[in-house]
Amino acid sequence: MATERTIPVSVYAEMTPNPATMRFVANRPLLPDGAMLEFRQVEEAEGVSPFAERLFNLPFVTAVFLTGNAVTITRNDKVTWDLVQLELREHIQELLNEDPRVLYGEAPAVALAEANQRAMSHADPTNAEDAQIVSLLDEYVRPAVEADGGHIAFRHFKEGVVTVALQGSCSGCPSSMVTLKGGIENLLKQMMPGVKEVVAEEL
Repeated sequence: MATERTIPVSVYAEMTPNPATMRFVANRPLLPDGAMLEFRQVEEAEGVSPFAERLFNLPFVTAVFLTGNAVTITRNDKVTWDLVQLELREHIQELLNEDPRVLYGEAPAVALAEANQRAMSHADPTNAEDAQIVSLLDEYVRPAVEADGGHIAFRHFKEGVVTVALQGSCSGCPSSMVTLKGGIENLLKQMMPGVKEVVAEEL
């Protein structure tokens, strides 16, 4: 009987709307369904994700955002993607083939929870309006944002102002403000007359 062969991990790169980030998509899940983790410095990844730790060994990597079967890398301004994209894609592929662990088996639960919180789950709705905003973001906004390697989460709604958190490729992206004002704000204003403005949380 033939032994089952492990299919090698392959990775392809996708541009995102944010010039400082690039999304790398693997042919296997990196995290369980629905899970997200963000590491903004190597110390946050230590003891939690060997994969992220090794990515931070690259001098130009400033953040690692993990979700589903993809990792979104944020680079500093010392390099351009033209210089490092191909090598980074191959490096990610090699890391996953050499050591398929994305998380340590004994990763501290508190550190995992903090990384997940940085990846920004919605704040708990406190009333019907909050719940409606969360529902609208999940149905109309989140799928498009996540397809670009980013994430949006509801923070709060006060005096007509909806505050959201933008993560992954959306964080610090010049075009994210256009999307926020031109797309998300208009959508919520149309669906909910009480909404006057949508703003991004300062991280």
